[in-house]
Amino acid sequence: MNWADLWAALALVLVLEGLVPFFSPRSYKKMVEQMAAMPESSLRYTGLGVMIAGAVLLVWIRG
Repeated sequence: MNWADLWAALALVLVLEGLVPFFSPRSYKKMVEQMAAMPESSLRYTGLGVMIAGAVLLVWIRG
């Protein structure tokens, strides 16, 4: 793995994370409020699911 690839991936994450609050700030605020009301265990399992999906996708793309 190349360090440039890692930095490029992190930059892309930042771009993607910024899309929702930029294009739909009202929906983003509602989503954050809903997340704040969720139990921590639900957030942990959601985060785990997203990480696993990302890892599987990365392995599939990079082969």
